[in-house]
Amino acid sequence: MPSFEIYEGQEPAWCPGCGNFQILSSLKKALVELEIEPWEVLLASGIGQSSKLPHYMKGHTFNGLHGRALPVATAAKLANHKLHVIVIAGDGDCYGEGGNHLIHTIRRNPNITLLVHNNQIYGLTKGQASPTSAQGTHSKVQPFGNLSEPLNPLALAISLNCGFVARGFSGDPEFLKELMKAAITHKGFSLLDILQPCVTFNKVNTFGWYRDRVYRLEEEYNLNDRVKAFARTLEWGEKIPNGIFFKNRRKTLEELIPIIQEKPLVRQEFSINKVKPELKVFY
Repeated sequence: MPSFEIYEGQEPAWCPGCGNFQILSSLKKALVELEIEPWEVLLASGIGQSSKLPHYMKGHTFNGLHGRALPVATAAKLANHKLHVIVIAGDGDCYGEGGNHLIHTIRRNPNITLLVHNNQIYGLTKGQASPTSAQGTHSKVQPFGNLSEPLNPLALAISLNCGFVARGFSGDPEFLKELMKAAITHKGFSLLDILQPCVTFNKVNTFGWYRDRVYRLEEEYNLNDRVKAFARTLEWGEKIPNGIFFKNRRKTLEELIPIIQEKPLVRQEFSINKVKPELKVFY
């Protein structure tokens, strides 16, 4: 039985009061309650304050390029189905640089979990507007305000028939933990967008701002109605719904590739002798 302490990693270097701390704590608690050991977990991340999280807990880790964590995570899952593959990303990292990978990972539906720390700003690179920043947001490089419409990641995911789409808030860590458990145990690709205030560079979307607005989706909410789920993702402003918006059981990428259906790549026999004749072509 794993413990919270066994997941302790390096000391976090985030700003005091950062919403990332609650995400880190909630993830550790979720894995412990699911009785998942550190050696059974791969944490893949790109670049950003969010992507430092794998350094601060135990488990297999892979730090990649900006926005490129999802291809690595997909490959790891195809190679070893038993790994719990969790991708840690930020709104800029995933929805900006990695937006193309997000779209096609949803289409492929590997059995991996994506946790996006969404603070509506670029934190690591000092406060530029991100894809989820509100139109009109002022920053050092947007002195006239952000000219672009914000991306709605939940609406995008549901439009692509993503198997699990949810939103949490780092200021509600107990509910966030439960959403993480649901995302990790879902069979297929899971997107959990986490509203995570940046206390240094985003002075608008603060903990207080969110607490005045976020609420949990009602218990009788239908998780399987894709059209109504899409409509609920458009609700943003005075009220912001949190919870699981949509669930859909689709065949995973691993289930669709014949050669790895019975045995993952990591368990298959390999001999260099079988490929030597082919390699001679390149000599």
